[in-house]
Amino acid sequence: MKDLKKRILVVDDEDSVRRLLQELLKKEGYQVKTAENGLEALELVDKFHFELIIIDIRMPVMDGLELFRILREKDPEIIVIIMTAYTGVDTAVEAMKMGAYNYISKPFNISEIKLNVRRALEIKNLVEEVKDLRQEIKVRYSLNNIIGNSGKMQEVYKLIGRVADSNATVLIQGESGTGKELVARALHYNSSRQKAPLVTVNCAALPEGLLESELFGHEKGAFTGAFEKKKGKFEHANKGTIFLDEISEISPNLQVKLLRVIQEKEFERVGGLETIKVDVRIIAATNRNLEEMIHEGSFRDDLYYRLNVVSIIIPPLRERKEDIPFLVEYFLNKYNQENGKEFKYVSSEALQLLDAYEWPGNVRELENAIERAVVMGNGEILLPEHLPLNIQATSLEEDKLKVHYEDKPLREILREVEKKVLKKALEQNQWNKARTAVKLQISRSALLYKIEEYGLESDFKD
Repeated sequence: MKDLKKRILVVDDEDSVRRLLQELLKKEGYQVKTAENGLEALELVDKFHFELIIIDIRMPVMDGLELFRILREKDPEIIVIIMTAYTGVDTAVEAMKMGAYNYISKPFNISEIKLNVRRALEIKNLVEEVKDLRQEIKVRYSLNNIIGNSGKMQEVYKLIGRVADSNATVLIQGESGTGKELVARALHYNSSRQKAPLVTVNCAALPEGLLESELFGHEKGAFTGAFEKKKGKFEHANKGTIFLDEISEISPNLQVKLLRVIQEKEFERVGGLETIKVDVRIIAATNRNLEEMIHEGSFRDDLYYRLNVVSIIIPPLRERKEDIPFLVEYFLNKYNQENGKEFKYVSSEALQLLDAYEWPGNVRELENAIERAVVMGNGEILLPEHLPLNIQATSLEEDKLKVHYEDKPLREILREVEKKVLKKALEQNQWNKARTAVKLQISRSALLYKIEEYGLESDFKD
């Protein structure tokens, strides 16, 4: 079924051709307007949006090639089909070099016209989808979508804003789960390279030999299994950005080759002699202390200084807990939509638990916790019992514990902690012992023994 919103403009000085194409394309379900010369066509283009323009090459006042040039200046993504007599094929080929979709020779073949129009509109759809996707990605990785209002994150935003549109090499440092790749994407999609590729490589995911081939490509026969030539990630990232995650894991040999790419912007494929030039911005990330690795002799100092032109340090979540409510709201909305749930609020008790927890896995762990809570829970309010058990355990009031534990032996302290955890787990499961045992990942008999040992059954009876 044809989309009636598809609008086509036919430009030809011959009235018979205009009428023929208008009638033919209307039968195919398209909206069609016609113009007898270039000036009239430009007036229509200013008034209406056309998905496709069909232009005759030979026309008085303004020929088709000149009209096409003007249209391309107005809209570089415009889709145009050229019509030409056999004697004008060279001109039509010139138009295609300028970006025309195709040319149709006169006299017409009706099937050929239908096929070309259909395929041209399919190309137009793809162009629009790519354009929309680029805009969606740009919005998704705008600075506004890196969540956090804390002072430390504000400093990160300012630094991203200052260096995004430069060509400077950036080293992003932070613990696992802090969002290093998100920062790398924000740098790329807020730069002048945003229309070129962003290529991501996890340097810890492959052994040295495969990683070298992945980064720099290889020639046919370079090693066993190299049955054909392969371009590497640096070539695919040309004019764009390459993000080297876990840069600390690359071998000394690859460190030398990477240093040359940064300094000279050139390399050879594995097994190759041809020197390949590239224009690539490099962003690297690590969760390790590269300065310590330099002292240990496992990372080159000259490579470190080349990578560390601009350093962005992302704070762990435990150092910016004021951002937790904003992150929770973002993840709650995200996983509500994905799972058809309707959580609208987070209880104050649940927020207190989230704030008290230390988050060793950082933002990634928080996201996983909220996703699990949404998937496993129901209702409008996210409650403490929806959260993972290790987070629920943070409900122990640490200040009170310190008072109780002063000058006590470790064994006694651990018994008091275990008793509180058991009691809390039983309360959250309405004293259902089987369910509590499953949640605590212990046997039911072990749970019953602990209940008797700590006298918890009397608490239940009370």
